[in-house]
Amino acid sequence: MAATRYRRFLKLCEEWPRDESKKGRDLGTFLRQRVAHAFREGENTQISDPEKCDQMYESLARINSSFYKEKFPRAKDTSFTGVTVEECRVLLSTGSMQQMDEEKKGLWKTLMERFSSKSPEEGAEKATEK
Repeated sequence: MAATRYRRFLKLCEEWPRDESKKGRDLGTFLRQRVAHAFREGENTQISDPEKCDQMYESLARINSSFYKEKFPRAKDTSFTGVTVEECRVLLSTGSMQQMDEEKKGLWKTLMERFSSKSPEEGAEKATEK
């Protein structure tokens, strides 16, 4: 029976899309890693809780088939902020995240330079006064 479960999860992994804009951070990659970890021995893996395994598979299969998207359609394709799906996708892409990290570093470096612009002699004088 474990072999059947393993094949079902493999099929789900094949169908699950990968988001190339989120290298290493997308749900498809995470799912593949978890399946590989859970079924280390492939079809010969012993499953400790078959009911939980089946439940997990069914939940993932419903998400993959857009079950909830069809059951609960959205009135608008924007969030409460007014950002569209495509704009969210661009903002959450790896490139945008790296750019934001660089901007944060730039701000941090700027602040550090401002507050550490005192000469080393001033710091030494304050240390001796204490």
